Amino acid sequence: MSGKDRQKQLAREHYERQMQRRAERESRMKRNAIIGTSVTVVVLVGGVIAAMSLLGGGGTSTATAASGTPSAPASPAETGTGAKPVAFDPAAGTCGYVAETEGGPAKNVGLPPAKVDTTPKTMTLKTNLGDIVVAVSAEKTPCTVNSFAFLAGKKYFNGSKCHRLGSEQFPVLQCGDPLAKADGKNPTDGQGGPGYRFVNENLEGAKYTRGVVAMANSGPDTNGSQFFIVYGDAQLPPDYTPFGTVTKGLDILDKVNKAGVITPGPDGTGAPKETVEIKDVTMSDKS
Repeated sequence: MSGKDRQKQLAREHYERQMQRRAERESRMKRNAIIGTSVTVVVLVGGVIAAMSLLGGGGTSTATAASGTPSAPASPAETGTGAKPVAFDPAAGTCGYVAETEGGPAKNVGLPPAKVDTTPKTMTLKTNLGDIVVAVSAEKTPCTVNSFAFLAGKKYFNGSKCHRLGSEQFPVLQCGDPLAKADGKNPTDGQGGPGYRFVNENLEGAKYTRGVVAMANSGPDTNGSQFFIVYGDAQLPPDYTPFGTVTKGLDILDKVNKAGVITPGPDGTGAPKETVEIKDVTMSDKS
């Protein structure tokens, strides 16, 4: 290779590194999942509506996130850019949660215990509009349910507002950002999280039909605290952990949907006109 060719190669590699770093920065800034977090673009592909967004959940960039494996759970205290969340280990009964070091604003309450509690069967969201009751599946989504039980115990969701209401093509209500103002003005709505992340679960054959409750994320294994409730049939790819089904309270979502959004974005979504404030979240082992 001539000296000139070598210089071109080095210049090209430098440019590629710059572009990669820029893409990772932009991805971290967006991080609003679904449902990514702030903006979801609805794309018509072969007659199928696919929601592409940042459903927001507080994670790292999609480029750097890695899938968890059921081997050797990560230490609950593990931190650092290279830390990766680990899937549920049935033999040990543990999940590997890792601290989020490059995410958005956080209401940090520590990390959930690695030892998973698989007893919860019901989650109740007490809101200003009434109770929304969800049957959760700790067997299929142990890391997710364990995280919610932990956050509920810390009163993490108390006083938080659901910040994003979907459109006809994207019928979801997104909640779980403890810092969201849900006033249609706050640019960081949908970027808040608990300061940790964990793996995706239960994705095989996942459907997002009316009543399904699933995790918002900003890429593989970037789950935090944001979640969404489907009040129609959302044509989403199986990328968001479905961990429960609403058994009571869908009429509340219908009422909120009917009221519409404050300022619709390009995709028709926005902060709901009818405020939904979560007063308390409880987990129960009773179905």
